[in-house]
Amino acid sequence: MNTVQHFVDGKIWAGASSRAADIFNPATGMAIGRVSLASADDVAHVVTVAKKAQVSWGAQPPAKRAAVMFAFRDLLVRHIDELAPMLSREHGKTLSDAKGEIARGIEVVEFVCGIPHLLKGEYSEQVASQVDSFSIRQPLGVVAGITPFNFPAMVPLWMYPVSLACGNAFVLKPSERDPSVVVRIGELLHEAGLPAGVFNVVNGDKEAVDALLDHPDVDAVSFVGSTAIGHYIYSRGTANGKRVQALCGAKNHLVVMPDADMDKVADALIGSAYGSAGERCMAISVAVPVGEETADRLVEVLAPRVEALKVAPFDDPASDMGPVISRQSLDRILGYIAEGEKAGARLIVDGRGVRLQGYENGYFLGGCLFDNVTPDMSIYRDEIFGPVLSVLRAGSYEEAVTLINDHEYGNGTSIFTRDGDTARDFFTRVRIGMVGVNVPIPVPVAYHSFGGWKRSLFGDHHIHGMEGVRFNTRLKTMTTRWPSGIKEGAVFNFHSGSDTQA
Repeated sequence: MNTVQHFVDGKIWAGASSRAADIFNPATGMAIGRVSLASADDVAHVVTVAKKAQVSWGAQPPAKRAAVMFAFRDLLVRHIDELAPMLSREHGKTLSDAKGEIARGIEVVEFVCGIPHLLKGEYSEQVASQVDSFSIRQPLGVVAGITPFNFPAMVPLWMYPVSLACGNAFVLKPSERDPSVVVRIGELLHEAGLPAGVFNVVNGDKEAVDALLDHPDVDAVSFVGSTAIGHYIYSRGTANGKRVQALCGAKNHLVVMPDADMDKVADALIGSAYGSAGERCMAISVAVPVGEETADRLVEVLAPRVEALKVAPFDDPASDMGPVISRQSLDRILGYIAEGEKAGARLIVDGRGVRLQGYENGYFLGGCLFDNVTPDMSIYRDEIFGPVLSVLRAGSYEEAVTLINDHEYGNGTSIFTRDGDTARDFFTRVRIGMVGVNVPIPVPVAYHSFGGWKRSLFGDHHIHGMEGVRFNTRLKTMTTRWPSGIKEGAVFNFHSGSDTQA
C-alpha cells in the first residue's frame, strides 16, 4: 500500500519516525494506504525549515505574495477533478460534496488575492505639533494549523492562504484519517511559485500536535475540531505564550415558525442535517417547531424525505449521502440512537441496518429522525456528528429562543419565517456566532469571518475574512517627528493635538 508522507521544504519528505497508521476507505472498511506519523524531532525539523523560509517570504511585497495566490487559485480550479475523488476516497463524502468543499476553499484564496489592500495601515497627521502617527500589520512568523477529518481540503484552505498572504510561514497538521488531498494541494501551492519551506504538511497524531504547541518558534496555532480537544489546544498553546484560535463543537438549532413554508423547511433540513452524513460543525441537528400543529406538519412532510435518502459510495452519482468516517464514529452514533430510544424519544425514521452489496463492511448509516426529544436527553445535549436529526417541540417562540441561548454551544442557528419582525428579534437576541434567516447553514462567505460563541470558540478571533487577517498579523504603530520640526530643547511632556503651544 502507498504511504502518504510529509510535504516539507517544497518536496515529499519521509521524516525520521518509523511510526505509521492505516488509512481506510469508509465505504469498504478496508485499509487503502498508510500515513507517516511524525515524531517530536520531525516536527522540530519542520518548524526550523519554516522559520528560515519565513524571513525572505515575509519581506516580499504583498503584491508579490498575491501573485502566488492568483496562480494557486488557477491551479486549484484546473485540478479539482483530480482532487475531489482523492478526498472522497478517504473521507467517504459524495463527489459533488467534495467539489463543493474545494470550491468554498478556493473562495478564501480569491479573497487573499487582495492582500495588498487588506494590509493597508492607518495614518494620522499632526497627532501633536509636527508629530505624525501610522500603524501597519506585520506577519507573526510561523503559524501552525491543526485540522479535522470532515473537511480535509476546505478547513486548511480557510487557514493557510490568509496566513501565507500575510507573510507567515505555515505548518499544517491535517487529520491522519484523510491526509492525501492536503499533500497534493501543497505540491500545487509550490508549483504556483511559493518558495520552498514556506508551506509544510506534517502528518501525525497527538505527539505531533503537542510538539507544535510546545515549540518556542511556533507563534500561533489555528484549530478546528471537537470542544474537548479545542480546549486542550487553547489551554496548552496559550500557556506557552502562543496566539490560539480554536473553533470547536456545535449543536445547531433551526426554529420553524408557524408561518414558514413547510416544504422549503423540509428541503433545508434534508441538506443541512444529512449532507456529508451530518459530519459538519454547521449541520442542523435540532429542528425546533413552534407549536404542536407546526411540529406535526413538519414531521409529516420531513419523514418521507428522510426515508428516501439514498446512501451509497462516493462514486455513485445518485448518492445523497456516503458513509461516516470510521467504525468508531459509526459505533458512537449508534450508541446515541440507542440512548435516545431508551430516554423516550420517538425514532420516526430508523436508518440503522443499511447493507450495500459489495460494501458490507462499510460504515454506512441511513438518515435517522427523532421526534419528542427533550432538553435533558443526550441526543439533544451532545454533538452526535452523524446523520441524526432531533425534533424538539417548543410551546412558544420565547421557549425556542431560551433553548438556543441556554445550550453550551453557540456556533450556528437559523429561523424559518415570513415575518420580518420575528426574524429581526431572533437575530438580535440569540447568543450565537452565525445566524441564518430562511438559510439553513449560515456559513459566511470568504470575505466575512466564520466562528461561534460560548464553547464553540476559544480565543478572540474568528477564521478567514478580516478576522483571519488580524489573527495572522501583529499591529505595529510608529510615531514620528523629523529634525526639521524640532524647534525646542528638552521636552518633558507630550503635547496633545489640541495644544496651542507650538
